[in-house]
Amino acid sequence: MPARSIASLSLSFGLVSIPVKLYSATESETAVRFNFLAPDGSRAKQQYISEKTGKPVDRADLQKGYEFEKDRFVVFSPEELKALEEGASHVVEIVAFIPEMAVDPIFYDKAYYIAPDKRGGKPYSLLQKAMAQSHRCALARWASKGKTHIVQVRPADDGLVFQQLLFADEVRSLKDLHIEQVDVSDAELRLALQIIDQATEETYDPTQYADEEKKRVLKAIDEKIAGKNIVTHEQVEVSPTGQVIDLMDALRASLAKGGKAKAPAAKAKVAATDVSALATKERKGVKRAEKVAPAPTRVRARK
Repeated sequence: MPARSIASLSLSFGLVSIPVKLYSATESETAVRFNFLAPDGSRAKQQYISEKTGKPVDRADLQKGYEFEKDRFVVFSPEELKALEEGASHVVEIVAFIPEMAVDPIFYDKAYYIAPDKRGGKPYSLLQKAMAQSHRCALARWASKGKTHIVQVRPADDGLVFQQLLFADEVRSLKDLHIEQVDVSDAELRLALQIIDQATEETYDPTQYADEEKKRVLKAIDEKIAGKNIVTHEQVEVSPTGQVIDLMDALRASLAKGGKAKAPAAKAKVAATDVSALATKERKGVKRAEKVAPAPTRVRARK
């Protein structure tokens, strides 16, 4: 089934305007969904209930309102809401070019693709090649559905990716978690680096991974349809909370396990030699970090 565009936009590149079409880059309907059923097996429908009367409200009688104070709303008619949406601009204005790796992926929101529309092929290809050669991506401003969006436009092998970004106040800070910074020994660090080196891959190939949980659920559904008993999923054994595991022993075991699962290369053989040396020389050098009292909890004001 051919992809369907969800919007027609104009990407502003200096004095050049590139007509483009916007396409969703991801599929959201692949999850396994279960329906609510009544006791008689019929599908159950949702209802809207009035908080005041406790009676159902027909969808046709519903209104949309914004709560500006507790239990006080300003109501917008369908025509007013449509006018607000029509106030959005179809122009996506590039405001800056930045290094391609400058945006932390934690700010990534929904991803789209953009493709050239009529008479947009040449400027589209020019922008794609120029950004790829300069190793830069574009930051652009786009107004849609009552909100200004900041997007990253970045080159890919086959076109341009239109990545919607989150604003700074939409991303929480790791500093709010007060994560304790614990010292590690040089021996522990070397072992950890060897484990990383042993499992290092040069690229990410998404086709090598699949949703195993989804497969398990679909298998259970097929067995249910066929009238078979559903086998309980085997749970992963977890070590008791009170059990103390030596970090160096765990690192050595991880390295040994990785060596059996993957054919050792020349570097892996050298790593194994280093591990045996560490087992005799560095064992006594491991220092336990002193426990640090947790930082006091901060209460953040709600915006």
